[in-house]
Amino acid sequence: MARSYRNPGFIVISVSYLLVIAHVHVDLVKYLGPPPSRLMSPRESDPIEANEVKAISLKDKEQKSEWYLKINPNGRLPTLIDHAKEDFPIWESSAILLYIAQHFDTEHKISYDPVTEPKLYSEQLQWIFFAHGGIAPIVHFIRLAPEEIPYAIKRYKDESIRLIGVLEERLKGRDWLVGPHYSLADIKTLIRGTKLFDVDLNDYPNTQKWLERILARPKTDKGLGVPTRTDIEAMLKRTPEEYRAFGAALFGFKKVE
Repeated sequence: MARSYRNPGFIVISVSYLLVIAHVHVDLVKYLGPPPSRLMSPRESDPIEANEVKAISLKDKEQKSEWYLKINPNGRLPTLIDHAKEDFPIWESSAILLYIAQHFDTEHKISYDPVTEPKLYSEQLQWIFFAHGGIAPIVHFIRLAPEEIPYAIKRYKDESIRLIGVLEERLKGRDWLVGPHYSLADIKTLIRGTKLFDVDLNDYPNTQKWLERILARPKTDKGLGVPTRTDIEAMLKRTPEEYRAFGAALFGFKKVE
């Protein structure tokens, strides 16, 4: 399995907590039957030869293995390999989103055209980077850091409240973060795991309705099961030691004595 990325077509190397890639994976293409599966673009006229999703073992630090570092020198998840373009690797989740939209969402069903819709395209980028640089790192210090640091925990809990407040205000009187339809901005900002950084969305009705709107989409539900479904409630039952062990496997850090 270590070299399964050489198979023809696409492989998305990810794990279930990376909702963004699993989400877009089934939004942009359709499953057509059991493996060996054949995938189609949104227009259903441009077949992609094959598709494979490979789950990487964080426990075994497979993301730090020689074969993986050759395609992703950062040794993190996720990575996408486009075999139709000479095994071209794309890593960093936001870069992967934009790459998939560029090459496969040509009708801009879940993205915006930088030429004909430049303002909406710019807004889309702004919210993608908002989520990438703001929301994504929060859970680290609250749950995954190798030791409890009270200042850091308070700092990021407060920041999570601030960021959800930004979303709440943005979603006032609108269904989606950008423009008239669901887009990459919503995909990247999907925050189903807000319980993991101690934010009660019942206090943020606009954000709660937006989240429910996304999760009600059949393709979203399907995507959240790729490669396996994340059980948020089970994650919440983990002990602090279990979270730190998971963080050590994920980020490769060690506690400094």
